Amino acid sequence: MTILTSLVKAYDNLRDAPAFGYSQEKISYIIVLREDGSVAELLDCRDGEGKKAKPRGFMVPQAVKRTSGVAANFMWDKTSYVLGVDAQDPNTNEADAEALAKKATTVASHHKAFVEKHLLALGDKDDIGLQALKRFLENWVPEDFDRLGWPEEAKGTNVIFALESERLEGVNLHDRLAAKKLWAAISAAEDVEMRPCLVTGEYGVVARLHPSLKKVSGAQSSGASLVSFNLDSARSYGKEQGYNAPVSERAAFAYTTVLNRFLEKDSGHRIEIGEATTVFWADASERKFAQEAEEMFSLMFEAAEVEADIERVDTSRLRSRLQQIRDGLPLGDIEPGLAKGVRFHILGLSPNAARVSVRFHFSDTFGNLARNYQRFVSDMRIDPAPKGGYPPLWRYLNETAVVGKRENVNPVLSGEWSRSILSGSNYPLTLMSSVLTRIRADGDINPLRVGILKAVLVRNFKKENTPVALDHTNTNKGYLLGRLFAVYERIQTTALGRNVNATIKDKFYGSASAQPRRVFATLDSGSQNHLSKIGKDKPGYKVVLEKDIGSIMELMSPGGNPYPVSLSAEEQALFALGYYHQRNDYFKTKAEESVTEGE
Repeated sequence: MTILTSLVKAYDNLRDAPAFGYSQEKISYIIVLREDGSVAELLDCRDGEGKKAKPRGFMVPQAVKRTSGVAANFMWDKTSYVLGVDAQDPNTNEADAEALAKKATTVASHHKAFVEKHLLALGDKDDIGLQALKRFLENWVPEDFDRLGWPEEAKGTNVIFALESERLEGVNLHDRLAAKKLWAAISAAEDVEMRPCLVTGEYGVVARLHPSLKKVSGAQSSGASLVSFNLDSARSYGKEQGYNAPVSERAAFAYTTVLNRFLEKDSGHRIEIGEATTVFWADASERKFAQEAEEMFSLMFEAAEVEADIERVDTSRLRSRLQQIRDGLPLGDIEPGLAKGVRFHILGLSPNAARVSVRFHFSDTFGNLARNYQRFVSDMRIDPAPKGGYPPLWRYLNETAVVGKRENVNPVLSGEWSRSILSGSNYPLTLMSSVLTRIRADGDINPLRVGILKAVLVRNFKKENTPVALDHTNTNKGYLLGRLFAVYERIQTTALGRNVNATIKDKFYGSASAQPRRVFATLDSGSQNHLSKIGKDKPGYKVVLEKDIGSIMELMSPGGNPYPVSLSAEEQALFALGYYHQRNDYFKTKAEESVTEGE
């Protein structure tokens, strides 16, 4: 099933789906008209008060596709179109006469387009609501905004109309039967050629331009297209724009409508993975299973970040089931209805100029998704584990980025890794190189990074025996050298304390993990001096450390120089793993000793 087909089906399953030709838009004010077209009042319909006031969603005639031209919506729009006034651009200097004149010309062209479109459409219609709007537009001048004392904060917002006699009943002008019939006639008048739709297979009018998607992070605020053709190279057999790949007006409306619904911040169908705005939805014969699958997926990949938002369900039950999944229990044993009866869809979207790119797409049963997630959790398992439970995916991705910032995450890497997690395929090898690079750059060897390295070793290099915790029997050179490096670091900090300006990790980790022969002889020599100092104050602990070195060296291959000239990327990953395990074993031992002493 294609992306668009599954989205059209999701639209058909929406209980409150807007009718074809309508869309939900954010409206701030209602212009209340008398039957003679004069203004009764400007009604603030926002939710909240003051700076916290937010526009309210209204179902209105579908928004036009705006690119670089001027195009007016029907019976609603921004104040620049409806009233010929707009908010002042904060970046424009009031003394810049040229910029102000250009702005005034633009607003005037907007208003002219709105007036001309409606006077032509309304004509001699005898409906009192339509005639009231016609008279208003014939008599309105932009100066009336200030004359009526309307608030400055109304400028630049979306406005609609209502008759004074119907306002209290919640009926707006575009809701009147005559307005709906007129909108249907206008939409039909634009219909031209009927062709089979590539999405539904039904004959319909081809969408020349597809409606815009809004609220994709980083995309243009005016909206961006998922499907578009605007270059000569995209033409095929002389077909331009949407006629290259015929999608009916209804299918285009359906998939963009439901996708915009999913893209809402509080929709319950949206999470952020790297720089990709990710939407997801489930399809099931029983709605309760679809809803539970969606909520469980949110917890899988966003963890506690979204848990507070899921107030309508029993989060303790979801957490319990999710923990069972993480422990490896088959989903069919936990809830058979989720394993077989739910098909799950995931779509990762990234901005690309005026368009939207698909970073990854997953469509399969929720049972298969759960199994792939279980495999990912098993791959990432490390001891000691990260604090705070299972980290969301974005935290892992941040560990691959410069300074650990989300905006620095490689978008290609995040898309490829997300795809491999969802599908159960191999991880991108750039994941390992990115983590190794970050470790050499900042020296931070934390459980998230080590977990990533272990996961790549297990899945890509088939190292199923890669240790989760400290393995005293592992004979891999990279792992042993990492352990040995941690012992040398322990010897240094025990002898000199933790307030030294730079430890051996700060100075030598990068070269030790890549070219050990150049470094380890020096480290061994320096450790002997430190061991002598430790022997004076803690003779017993000196013996422990010497035994640690001895046990590691015994596992090295006998004969010749025990330190290889260089280590491969795979061995460097094992070096980090060995260092992490050995270093944290010392902290663990110290904590256990403290508890014993306390008892």
